[in-house]
Amino acid sequence: MDNVAAAVGMTLLAGLSTGIGGLITYFSRRPNARFLCISLGFSAGVMLYVSMVELFAQSKEILTGSLGASGYPAAVVSFFGGMLLIALIDRLVPEYENPHEMTYLDGDSDRLAADSGKMMRMGLITALAISIHNFPEGMATFVSALQGEGLALPITMAIAIHNIPEGVAVAVPLFYATGSRKKALGYSLLSGLSEPLGALIGYLLLRPFMSDTLMGILFGAIAGVMVYISLDELLPSAEEYGEHHQAMLGVIAGMAVMAVSLLLFA
Repeated sequence: MDNVAAAVGMTLLAGLSTGIGGLITYFSRRPNARFLCISLGFSAGVMLYVSMVELFAQSKEILTGSLGASGYPAAVVSFFGGMLLIALIDRLVPEYENPHEMTYLDGDSDRLAADSGKMMRMGLITALAISIHNFPEGMATFVSALQGEGLALPITMAIAIHNIPEGVAVAVPLFYATGSRKKALGYSLLSGLSEPLGALIGYLLLRPFMSDTLMGILFGAIAGVMVYISLDELLPSAEEYGEHHQAMLGVIAGMAVMAVSLLLFA
């Protein structure tokens, strides 16, 4: 029960980091591009390393122990099944409303102010899109937290960094639409609540069926989800807001921090 409470807390922390993006509307119109580039690269590095080195390895080990020779193929299917899941979710969200694209920045301020109704709609739809995206991310944080702090803390940190631009994507158009920084911040926080909500719903639905085999499948699927997010969203966004080598610096730093964390808590 203590592990469940800790998992809920970490998932809530990761989800509410969208509020940090909302806070940006209080202090500046545009986040520092270089810092954002390195941070997104760092998040991708953490997710890639933990997915391929830890989560997939655990999936293979658990499923081999419970299913025998068919465990390794089951882990591979779970991994690509996770990728397919998040790809389908992405497919349901139109590209121009993708919550990971921070297009509403200070260069467009006059155009944004001219059509507050359109900006309001964009902000609300983006918040809804983020809520859909955050369900599998919430499960990733939640399931990793059930296994212990050594694995959960770096994943929580990575997903929290990943959620900051999402908060900006919600808050900025809503700020231009309403003129209220409080409303913009409030909506950015609400969009992040779908992460712990998705984790709890998933846990309650799966709890009656929880077994070693299901846990192994979840590990493999979550590894696939995080690899997809890293390659499809984080790395392209990092290079959009900075330089290639800055993004790579973030990736390597994220991998190194994740590796040290796993060594310390092994």
